[in-house]
Amino acid sequence: MAPAEKGFSWSNIAVGATMNLFEVTTLGQPLEVLKTQMAANRSQSMAQAFRTVWSRGGFFGFYQGLIPWAWIEGSTKGAVLMFTSSEIEKVSIRDLGVSPAAAGMLGGIGGGIAQAYATMGFCTCMKTVEITRHKQVEAGGKPESTFKVFADIYKREGIKGINKGVNAVAVRQATNWGSRFGFARLGETMIRKAKGISDDKKLGAMDKIFSATIGGALSTWNQPIEVVRVEMQSAIKDPNRTGKKTIANTLKYIYETNGIKGLYRGVTPRIGLGIWQSVCMISFGDAVKAYIASGGRKP
Repeated sequence: MAPAEKGFSWSNIAVGATMNLFEVTTLGQPLEVLKTQMAANRSQSMAQAFRTVWSRGGFFGFYQGLIPWAWIEGSTKGAVLMFTSSEIEKVSIRDLGVSPAAAGMLGGIGGGIAQAYATMGFCTCMKTVEITRHKQVEAGGKPESTFKVFADIYKREGIKGINKGVNAVAVRQATNWGSRFGFARLGETMIRKAKGISDDKKLGAMDKIFSATIGGALSTWNQPIEVVRVEMQSAIKDPNRTGKKTIANTLKYIYETNGIKGLYRGVTPRIGLGIWQSVCMISFGDAVKAYIASGGRKP
């Protein structure tokens, strides 16, 4: 991680926003769209999901929901994640004396929870509605605009309705980033031991990318909570379901209708997404933070 300087590292807010915007505008949103398509339509194979997304605008279909929702979400959640996780990691190592892997896990959990409740509940709800509302056409209706859906939800349910599924988002993000940072820092520690690199020496770029890749891939163990989150926020309505959607009853509903495989729909594109997010926010993010901490000199 970047040097553990004293005081708050306010620059991490800008670093996090910039890195996450880069992530989502490149590979992030196409993988997000494909993952959400499969999680919301659990009978589709990856090939079928790909063709469905392509039918909604070809190449641009994979960037559905990018503007404004993914940009709003990306910039705000990246800023919150980078600032919060960095501060927790710094304090954990400097003041509590925990290992880099444990500090990374604590930082990721804290950053994931903070970004979920600060910004992501609203944005993921709107982004998921944008991606899934085309199902209204298949039912013989005309899809409403995302802004119309937003206005209707707010009028009917208020701010709680807009943040529908936020608890599932918080669980997902806590386990996501706790796993990503934790496994990535553990990977860095193992590489240092294998190569005999001391803690005060900087790891090479490929070592950092490899560690972040491992962290991103292993973090997808929590795919069931992601499928639950999509189901809770989706514009697709099942007439057989009544009552309030909670994490527990949604998990039970998916298992009863689609089995254990249904809880892991979309895990393949999510592995790619997890790897890319981790590389951008951990390995690239660490490099940018180190560059800023060094005053623009080569660290």
